[in-house]
Amino acid sequence: MSARRTLAITRRILRQFRHDRRTLALLFVAPVLILALIGYLLRGGAGHTAMGVVNLDRGPLGARVTNGILASNRVDASTMDLATARDRLRGGTIAGYVLLPADFSQQAQQEARIAPEVDLEGTQPAASADVLQALSQGLAAAAAGSVKVAPEVKRLHGAGGLDTLDYFGAAFIGLISFFLIFVVTSVAFLRERSQGTLERLMASPLRKAEIVVGYMLGFTAAALVQGLIVLVFALYVLRVHNEGNVALIFTVEALLAIGAVNLGIFLSMFARTEFQAVQFIPLVLLPQVLLSGVLFPVNAEPVTLQYVSAVLPLTYAVNGLRDVMLKGAGLDAGGLRLDLAFCAGFAALAIAAAGTTLRRRQD
Repeated sequence: MSARRTLAITRRILRQFRHDRRTLALLFVAPVLILALIGYLLRGGAGHTAMGVVNLDRGPLGARVTNGILASNRVDASTMDLATARDRLRGGTIAGYVLLPADFSQQAQQEARIAPEVDLEGTQPAASADVLQALSQGLAAAAAGSVKVAPEVKRLHGAGGLDTLDYFGAAFIGLISFFLIFVVTSVAFLRERSQGTLERLMASPLRKAEIVVGYMLGFTAAALVQGLIVLVFALYVLRVHNEGNVALIFTVEALLAIGAVNLGIFLSMFARTEFQAVQFIPLVLLPQVLLSGVLFPVNAEPVTLQYVSAVLPLTYAVNGLRDVMLKGAGLDAGGLRLDLAFCAGFAALAIAAAGTTLRRRQD
């Protein structure tokens, strides 16, 4: 083996990297930005799980348990009346609340038994666990370990209790469709450009509108079939929890897929090779995975990043899918209507952008 020839190949590869600024950014800038974003999310969050404490007990034990919960480092707890706690639970601003009944101290003294009521929002297993852990810490701080504790746990959603797959499954239904359809469409459409197929169609008697609509319908049909397969597999094979209308789930998924198809068509114009098309993944997809609520709750993000999350289409798709599947929301729910409207707006904007790129002649 010749060292000179080997080094010549090495120098050639390095020269290619040096002249490809997009690849250099992907190799050296993107990892730093991604790690910085993850670090900011994990260490600069808005706070812990929010919960409430409703203390109706006039005895000393209720006050000690309340103070113990408020001192917990697992949650951001605050005292409130019962009506406020119920309203905030239904509004999703707290993960749950602990209700200490009026006879709380009396039960401990006379029966050596206490029965606090724990009302959970129920759709976030980790947040529910935080509320229950905070109650345990409060009881330990009040030295209530000598009495039998029999909490009555109620859930606003997911009466049987939801596992991790139930919570993440709704989000992954949207994420998988968005990710795969975007990648497949951008690469496939780039191939149409690079092989000259699009140029030949432009030179044919076909009208531009016919070409535009034909391409969009072809890719969209494939995206909808893929979305249907993902949905059926999640609901009937994995048995992901669902309380809502399957047609609404598919509607959210379809709007997201249509947007992903046309976003892939639009961005493919800025790539000349399939490798360059794939380079859009860390730029377009990864920030949405981190900021849209798929992995980290949006309300737990730093405030500055919450503003970014508010303009990402995947944020609204994830919210809509979770509202339908975990809460049984219908079209009468204002939050779901907003999610659907934003997803539809994103799809329309992506269609318009894709249409403009198809009307341009290629170099």
